[in-house]
Amino acid sequence: MKPIDMRRVRTVSAKRRKSKVRAADFARAVPPGARFRAFYESMPDILQAKALRELARAVAKAHAARRQIVWGIGGHVIKVGLAPLLDDLMGRGLVTAIAMNGAAAIHDFEIALMGKTSEEVGPGVKSGTFGMAEETGAFFAEAAEEGRRIGFGEALKRGVSRLPHRRLSVLAAARRQGVPVTVHVAIGTDIVHMHPLCDGAAVGEATHRDFLSFAGICAGLDRGVYLNWGSAVIGPEVFVKAVTLANNVRKRPLRITTANFDQLRHYRPRVNVVERPAEKGYDFSGHHEIMMPLFRMALLSER
Repeated sequence: MKPIDMRRVRTVSAKRRKSKVRAADFARAVPPGARFRAFYESMPDILQAKALRELARAVAKAHAARRQIVWGIGGHVIKVGLAPLLDDLMGRGLVTAIAMNGAAAIHDFEIALMGKTSEEVGPGVKSGTFGMAEETGAFFAEAAEEGRRIGFGEALKRGVSRLPHRRLSVLAAARRQGVPVTVHVAIGTDIVHMHPLCDGAAVGEATHRDFLSFAGICAGLDRGVYLNWGSAVIGPEVFVKAVTLANNVRKRPLRITTANFDQLRHYRPRVNVVERPAEKGYDFSGHHEIMMPLFRMALLSER
């Protein structure tokens, strides 16, 4: 085998070559005690820091144009204490609708009722007591029955708004601020489906009503933004079906900016939120308790 003749290799000037990273894009060291805007502007204009700014600007543009800014949230978002941030963003018009899975609604209810939530699963599974909370199951059974007429999210909003710690509730904040909430569940995925009072027909009818409402919200998402926070399966699957319905009725595709925020990158959020339905999509990985406070401040810096 004849080795390549290195005398025939051609080189090019690095100075004339196109480079993806420039010194102008580098981070800057801000002093201790600097304001957030200085910190935000000091981040490198590269990769995910650049993408975060682009997304924040897209949300700011949608807000200025009075377009929809819809947030999809999973249970972990609630149980790491982010309800006050969502409450604040609703008040600023930066959340125009919320779609949550059953886990998010359950944690939100328990916080509103007791100021606490989240149990140790492992020991409870072995003892058969995991998820057997009387108050939680009974509340959701009643809400599902009422939700047959008015929708699951609306029924939960009404009930949670009467609870002692409602100021810590996303559902109660949404009712107070007039933000629609839809709740999307699959039978058997949530602890309340193990409760003796659970009526599968009521749950199905209530959440189906919310699915149709969510599809209606998506029909108004043209030039708007959809943000999926911490739902790896149900949220993305519901979203892609709702967008399909909206496109079917509209007879033309929605132009949507989307983003997924989660601790790990998963298949469904990537294809069903970031890629398939979107005109422009972003994918961020990181802990919600860090990423949402950062993103909120980014939004406020871009307004």
